[in-house]
Amino acid sequence: MFGPGESSVVVECTGSGTCTVIHAIFTSLLLFIMLLTGFAYTTLLERRFLASLQARVGPNRAGPFGLLQPVADGIKLIFKEDVTPASADKIIFWLSPVIKVVPAVIVVAVIPLGPKIAVPWFDGKWYRLSQGLVDVNVGVLWLLSITSIGIYGIVLAGWSSNNKYAMLGALRSSAQMISYELSMGLALVVPVMLAGSMSIGDIIDAQNDPPILGWYVFQNPLAAAIMAVALLAEVNRAPFDLPEAEQELTAGYHTEYSGMKFALFFMAEYIGMVAVSMIGAAMYFGGYHFVLVDQYPLLGPVVYGAKVIVLLMVMIWVRGTLPRIRYDRLMSLGWKVMLPLALVAVVWSSVSVIVAQELDNQGVYIALSILASVLFIIGALIFFDRIGRQPEAPPESPRVQVVNLSGGDGVGAMALHAVDKVVGLPGAVAGAVTGRDDDQEAKQDQAETDEIQ
Repeated sequence: MFGPGESSVVVECTGSGTCTVIHAIFTSLLLFIMLLTGFAYTTLLERRFLASLQARVGPNRAGPFGLLQPVADGIKLIFKEDVTPASADKIIFWLSPVIKVVPAVIVVAVIPLGPKIAVPWFDGKWYRLSQGLVDVNVGVLWLLSITSIGIYGIVLAGWSSNNKYAMLGALRSSAQMISYELSMGLALVVPVMLAGSMSIGDIIDAQNDPPILGWYVFQNPLAAAIMAVALLAEVNRAPFDLPEAEQELTAGYHTEYSGMKFALFFMAEYIGMVAVSMIGAAMYFGGYHFVLVDQYPLLGPVVYGAKVIVLLMVMIWVRGTLPRIRYDRLMSLGWKVMLPLALVAVVWSSVSVIVAQELDNQGVYIALSILASVLFIIGALIFFDRIGRQPEAPPESPRVQVVNLSGGDGVGAMALHAVDKVVGLPGAVAGAVTGRDDDQEAKQDQAETDEIQ
């Protein structure tokens, strides 16, 4: 294990002001560089992975294997013309991309990337510090509050553009995020109840007992699925990218943006993808815990990064598979399906926790969780099987077809017309004598035919 010798002095970094300042500065720079690099190469990952799904090549010209493609895209965007509409509210128009980017960056401040490690310093002491910026005891509240701030950047961008289509896209996004944040908040309640803490570090450590099988995705897969869908909607990713529905609203809330301002919105979306993948991995997939991490703490960030990449590939896979859904169905899914299921997931975990505490047996809790998972999967299969079945068409009643013999063009029709004239000749004469003409009789016959039809 990476650590001091037996004769060394170990000091907690939080007890030293100098260590706290240096650790905060170093970790902040590391997280900033990591997120910027992650943003750049998530774009490349998406383009190459989508290309492989669609039997294409993808970007492969800039640098070896296309690895310099994000650099080329960044240089191109820097030299793009930056246009500001004349009727826009310029200050808010310029600040909106920044308001969107900043929450996506700082939301990961409370997520530890690995177990605590001990590092030497020049004074001969070893300092124990966390592999994250800060681990506060209300980390879950931090996640909920910061993720909800990003909507201000979108709404202000649409409003300040003085463009009705951009404003409609901003309103769509605000309604969507409000709807799905309720389900996301309830899905975050489940790990808090299971771990008995709102600290992200405590939640991650609680999933290491037992290793791998203790991940909360196995104990409450319903809540994990709800959180995955809610996080997709939170970052406006397909199939929930209605705020950017270009076939309906030109380009959504960033219609009037160009150059580096558009690049900031682009960067906020992909940094948001990385951030929500980190949140999902911490809440339900054990965070940095995996094989050998307890013995070698420096493997923690590597394992965490691998899990984040897997979750990013799942998000890209969803985009390449599912089409954009209609807006009314998107809202119905959030309010009529996601929210009730999130309440069921919370009740499920709360009952399991209470039963386990009463019986004082963690194994009973795991058994109840597995049983509930099996019942949920069986119910879901039955539900989707019934939805997938085509309803049997009712037997059609025999249709009565009225044939008008006077409308044909064949020889038989002409013969019938001639016979009709001959047979109707006495009636025509009688009508002429009584003052009733053929036109009135024809109109009456047509009215009767229309009534029968």
